Amino acid sequence: QVQLVESGGGSVQAGGSLRLSCVGFGSSFSWYCMGWFRQVPGKEREGVAVVDSDGSTNYVDSVKGRFTISKDNGQNTLYLQMNSLKPEDSAMYYCALRWNRCRTGGHRESDFQVWGQGTQVTVSS
Repeated sequence: QVQLVESGGGSVQAGGSLRLSCVGFGSSFSWYCMGWFRQVPGKEREGVAVVDSDGSTNYVDSVKGRFTISKDNGQNTLYLQMNSLKPEDSAMYYCALRWNRCRTGGHRESDFQVWGQGTQVTVSS
């Protein structure tokens, strides 16, 4: 059974940085699309960033230039480096695995089949 375990969330002031990590157990990330999503209460889960098996990346417009997604295939770990954080970045952040290559364009929650438990990010003004 594949499991994804996130860590690295926390509370930070606006302008600060956090790095989220997601370790995978039971399968290699190498051949698949991996992503970070976020969700606030009462809203749909939003795709933040994805990285494909070839290393190509895609970001939602609101985080471009501030967030960087990366992965270490040897450690089976996915990262999200978040800089210049804003209060509107506050959310529960989830890592996800898609049993396929990334789609072109944006990604929906339904595009991914395996999810972590989430890690909370809170940015204060």
